[in-house]
Amino acid sequence: MARMTGSWLSGPSAALPKGQQEEQAYSGELLGLPQHGPGSLVSTARRVLALSLDWFLSMAIAASLVGENPLESSRLSAYTLIIWFVVGVVTVALFSFTPGQFLAGVRVARVDAPVRVGIVRALARQMLIVFVVPATVTDVDGRGLHDRATGTAIVRAR
Repeated sequence: MARMTGSWLSGPSAALPKGQQEEQAYSGELLGLPQHGPGSLVSTARRVLALSLDWFLSMAIAASLVGENPLESSRLSAYTLIIWFVVGVVTVALFSFTPGQFLAGVRVARVDAPVRVGIVRALARQMLIVFVVPATVTDVDGRGLHDRATGTAIVRAR
């Protein structure tokens, strides 16, 4: 039983390749990212800030669409989710950041190549974030499962 559960109970370092169980000096070192400055991995607080800004911007747009008494409307949350999803996919595919990420000074970057994220990865990433849990489970670098699955990372833009 310990053998079966050991990999996920061992924490994020269990995700390292076989034979590479040593600790890295800083988050993102194994991905080839710098320790500080543009291109370095961001903290969880900055990612949550960017997500919150995106959500509140989407809610403001949804409230304007709903019309009178938007807080009493049952459609507000559905419209907010749809707007947040569409804006996230389109802006990450085109610009590599959402409006909230831009304001927070972060962007989405591919870790396998120095090119834009693209529509397929942006769509897959956003679909996984909708389920919340993939974004809360992180690896040794602090990347969520949604970023790990799509080969992306949230890095400093400036």
